[in-house]
Amino acid sequence: MNKAKYINFIFLLFLISSCSLTKGLKENEYLVYQVQIEGVEKSDKDAISNLIKQEPNTRIPFLNTSIGVAFYRFGEWTFDSTVHIQRKENLEKERKALLTKKEEELSRREIKRFNKINNQITSIEKKLEFGNFFMRTGNPRVIHDSIKTEDSRRQISFYLSNNGFFENEVDYAVDYDGKKARIKYLLTENEPYVIDSVYSRSDDENIYLLLDKNKRRSEIKTRSRYEQAQLSRERQRVEDFLKENGYYTFSKSYIEYNVYKDTLEKTVQIEQVIRKPAANDFHKVYTLDSIYFSIDAPSGDSFFEEETKSKYKDINFKIYRDRYSEKIISSRIFLNQGDLYNKTDVLETQRQLANLDLFRFVNISFDTLGTVLRPRIFTQPNQKYLITNQLGASITEQVPGPFFSHSLRNRNLFRGAEIFEFNFRAGLEGVVSATGEGGVFRSRELNTSASIIFPQFLVPMNKFALERFGRYNPRTRTLIGYNYVDRPEYNRESVNGILAYNWNTRNLRQQFSLNLVDANFIRSNLSNDFREILEDLQNQGNNLINSFLPSYVSSISGQVIINFNQYGVFQKNSASLLRLFLESGGTALNFVNRQFIENRSLAYFQFLKFQADFRRYIPLSNKQTFAYRLNLGMAKPYGISDGILPYEKYFFAGGSTGIRAWQPRRLGPGSYTPPLNEDGSFDYRFEQPGDILFEGMLEYRRKLYGYFDGAFFIDFGNSWTFLNDPTRPGANFEFNRFYKEIAVGTGLGLRMDFDFLVLRLDMGVKAVDPAREEGQRFILGNFFNGFLGERGQTVFNIGIGYPF
Repeated sequence: MNKAKYINFIFLLFLISSCSLTKGLKENEYLVYQVQIEGVEKSDKDAISNLIKQEPNTRIPFLNTSIGVAFYRFGEWTFDSTVHIQRKENLEKERKALLTKKEEELSRREIKRFNKINNQITSIEKKLEFGNFFMRTGNPRVIHDSIKTEDSRRQISFYLSNNGFFENEVDYAVDYDGKKARIKYLLTENEPYVIDSVYSRSDDENIYLLLDKNKRRSEIKTRSRYEQAQLSRERQRVEDFLKENGYYTFSKSYIEYNVYKDTLEKTVQIEQVIRKPAANDFHKVYTLDSIYFSIDAPSGDSFFEEETKSKYKDINFKIYRDRYSEKIISSRIFLNQGDLYNKTDVLETQRQLANLDLFRFVNISFDTLGTVLRPRIFTQPNQKYLITNQLGASITEQVPGPFFSHSLRNRNLFRGAEIFEFNFRAGLEGVVSATGEGGVFRSRELNTSASIIFPQFLVPMNKFALERFGRYNPRTRTLIGYNYVDRPEYNRESVNGILAYNWNTRNLRQQFSLNLVDANFIRSNLSNDFREILEDLQNQGNNLINSFLPSYVSSISGQVIINFNQYGVFQKNSASLLRLFLESGGTALNFVNRQFIENRSLAYFQFLKFQADFRRYIPLSNKQTFAYRLNLGMAKPYGISDGILPYEKYFFAGGSTGIRAWQPRRLGPGSYTPPLNEDGSFDYRFEQPGDILFEGMLEYRRKLYGYFDGAFFIDFGNSWTFLNDPTRPGANFEFNRFYKEIAVGTGLGLRMDFDFLVLRLDMGVKAVDPAREEGQRFILGNFFNGFLGERGQTVFNIGIGYPF
């Protein structure tokens, strides 16, 4: 069996290597084998590389072949365009015959056939343009084209000139070696020009004074290297700035730049000219008149029979069926009669009205009378009821588990823009039993909740809070929910209630949430085997069993998410995200008599919990990205908790979004050594809760072929306890040894990125295992000594989405 695998592997290598990239080239055709850029000292080499029209095919190291080209050539071999052309002609004849009939003469079957023909013709046209699946997945050979090479040289020269290197020289040389072409672009940047001064000129004194007062915010910086991009950014900034100060009709087409070069000093002077809209005319400043707000009837409904008119403040309302609160809507409108036109206020009004989730669209237009603008806001009601059903699979413990979810949304519940949400989810998940003899078991979960979202802050805010905080999209969520989990060791059910405030800053960089009330009543039923394990731990001094007593868990928590440069929206620029979370559990119990608590049958917990999560990704090129994550968490019980946390409040290390070389929740704590199996491997059946968590993840990502991306990662971290745990020696945190207990895992990942969905497979390999004796913790070499290393050293993680 093993011999057959090796023979197949060798045959596959021979098949790929036989697809030589230079095989079959015509007499004057040369394969672009290598492209080099020399002479780049101060410029952006990646940006210059992106200007090159022809890049070599990605090749297998040491082999003159490419998997992408092999795919493409196989597609060419199996693709017969004449078949598709003939099929398209036949379908067009059939469609033409159907079109000769009148619409009322067509049967339902013929209409269905007509639509199917249209779809088939579109599919054939796509194949004729882009080829079959293999041709679209692979890449054609890059054959040297001298016209494209010259075009690349010219584009590089333009790029250098636009970035201050006005006296640049760009040339190229092509070296032919057999059927291979090696292209070398030779750049001479010469000394860049520096911006000496910037000044504005305008015949309109008002505009000149505005720009002069605001010149400190100019995008054009003196004593910096000249960049054309600075002028583009400044032109847009000036347009936005003037439109924020009443200049409704102003556009950046009125802005011109004159660049005066001093070839001796290698400096430039930049003159910004604001042109007039017409001869003997000036740009006008516009003020706002009263606002008209209209909620039109849904399509097909009668509007005039049920519309109502009213006025609230300076806003004239015309509302369909009078089912919306003028007070709430006006708090999201930031246009006031008598104010100067402000583009930012218009966009903010549109965005905040859309955030109410009441309207299908929000359109804002202006009627002009002289220099007076009358704002008109047109909307249409969104669908009042929205029902969503979803059937899918989630992945835990490397095992997919099916789930079904149902959600109902009722908009404008009490006619005050409230949103009612009902959610239900039932599913199975894979878990490793703490009492079984290995293997993965099914865990049944059921969650249901009902919540009402109010578009304002409720108590204890005063009546002016609605107007004051309208720009921050304030929301108050009240929720009551029920959760049920049935695992091999226990089943656990809880009823919870939440009162939470949520808001964000105007620039959307910061999001805040404050849970004023988070109350949970929890009850657990333990299996006999699991109870015996917990009781045995209790006899040894570990009171984890208290986490499973019937309990009341309450807390107050706050969270802030700071998003720098739109993290999560993958783009060309680097971006980062910081999440800070603070929770105080059982705070109200500090004001209650201890005897009162002890007389109740429910367990209580007092604790403080903190977590900081920082993530960042840095594009290295258009195909490569470096990303990293640092995650720190601490949870400290105090008071009547007797050193125990609610089980859900513990930290766990390991898993597909943590240290991927360890199974979920199985790493640590500290240097604790799990029990051994009969074969000498560690027994990872038991989850390992901790009070302290530290995780770090480094990941290099690269696009491969088509939808496929690859990744190389290094993860490090561990969990610890604050106090000594007699049942887990080495679990507690100590400054003089914690750094020796940092686990390290590495591995490779493969992702299929469909834009709307990312499927992920990561292979994690233990490199440093703190569970072993000092001096024996580096075990990466074991991976190379045998297939996938020793048992338990390699962990495969299947996931949906990026790990961070």
